[in-house]
Amino acid sequence: MRSHLLILLISLLILKSESINCNEKSHSSDLRVFHINSQCSPFKTSVSWADTLLQDKARFLYLSSLAGVRKSSVPIASGRAIVQSPTYIVRANIGTPAQPMLVALDTSNDAAWIPCSGCVGCSSSVLFDPSKSSSSRTLQCEAPQCKQAPNPSCTVSKSCGFNMTYGGSTIEAYLTQDTLTLASDVIPNYTFGCINKASGTSLPAQGLMGLGRGPLSLISQSQNLYQSTFSYCLPNSKSSNFSGSLRLGPKNQPIRIKTTPLLKNPRRSSLYYVNLVGIRVGNKIVDIPTSALAFDPATGAGTIFDSGTVYTRLVEPAYVAVRNEFRRRVKNANATSLGGFDTCYSGSVVFPSVTFMFAGMNVTLPPDNLLIHSSAGNLSCLAMAAAPVNVNSVLNVIASMQQQNHRVLIDVPNSRLGISRETCT
Repeated sequence: MRSHLLILLISLLILKSESINCNEKSHSSDLRVFHINSQCSPFKTSVSWADTLLQDKARFLYLSSLAGVRKSSVPIASGRAIVQSPTYIVRANIGTPAQPMLVALDTSNDAAWIPCSGCVGCSSSVLFDPSKSSSSRTLQCEAPQCKQAPNPSCTVSKSCGFNMTYGGSTIEAYLTQDTLTLASDVIPNYTFGCINKASGTSLPAQGLMGLGRGPLSLISQSQNLYQSTFSYCLPNSKSSNFSGSLRLGPKNQPIRIKTTPLLKNPRRSSLYYVNLVGIRVGNKIVDIPTSALAFDPATGAGTIFDSGTVYTRLVEPAYVAVRNEFRRRVKNANATSLGGFDTCYSGSVVFPSVTFMFAGMNVTLPPDNLLIHSSAGNLSCLAMAAAPVNVNSVLNVIASMQQQNHRVLIDVPNSRLGISRETCT
């Protein structure tokens, strides 16, 4: 149902034949994106329903820690192995000549990092070898990018090193510049972290490409090429090939699209905040305390779009209000629980719609974006949950399941986020 975690991705090519061409090439500025458990992915895993819920909770706690006051403190679910990698991957070529990598996409992170030759603790057998690239160079401590890296340090050889925590894992890396090629688009002098030491189980095997708003993100580093604009369409989980698309740059973006303003949060400038003003269940606007939805840069509170969280999380007062109204509108059936979902029904049930009301646009979720179905006992569950209670749980996260089969446009120059329905399967 949901295996690894975290997101991004995209407008899809609908494959009408039964055979899937996993080597089909992306077009310039419009990249194919794979679900990590798709037939085209080498990273397929089998994760149980319970583990999936645990993983998504860990992802949410990670995002909460980024937005909260103690940015360097990242909660880890105790006693369990957390696989917290982003759910979608894309082909990237690094170096001269190009070395192909399948990197995860993450809209809530900035710096890219790749496992490099000689890495201790990296899980992938595919490693980038800078010594085989004629365009590779290690950045020194005085480079301006060094100050932008997480927890930078100066090594004995005066190169710029950094370390960071990602979910339940840690990495040590040094800053490198090299040529990045996405389809036929060439981005020279792309700065990323070359991982030389890793620990934990939550790292994407072949690295990560950040699509956040920070200075080391792909969007910032390719500003001249893509003008800080991109869109993605996430395929429905029922898709046989789990292939979507990441469309980079302002060209060929949807013209008719509902939009809401992007908000800036200096505490966590990488995240894509929007103003969620209300939630409607059926035809009723649910009574939610204003404070549960309010954007507050001082605390990191508010609502973000994230490609890596699988199920939408609402702060507890908002979720309880939505859940109670949802239950009230399901007639002649009693809600049961399954794992972390507390609003599940068996058999044939008529469910109410749920509409997210943002400043300037409303998004009504189709059933496939609203309900998760279990093969055990023919249960259907409301695919949302309350934010885990901790000091940093101030975020509402609109997650990948609720974004599936929608094109999500991020237009930083015009400070807007847009959504339009699109079949991504």
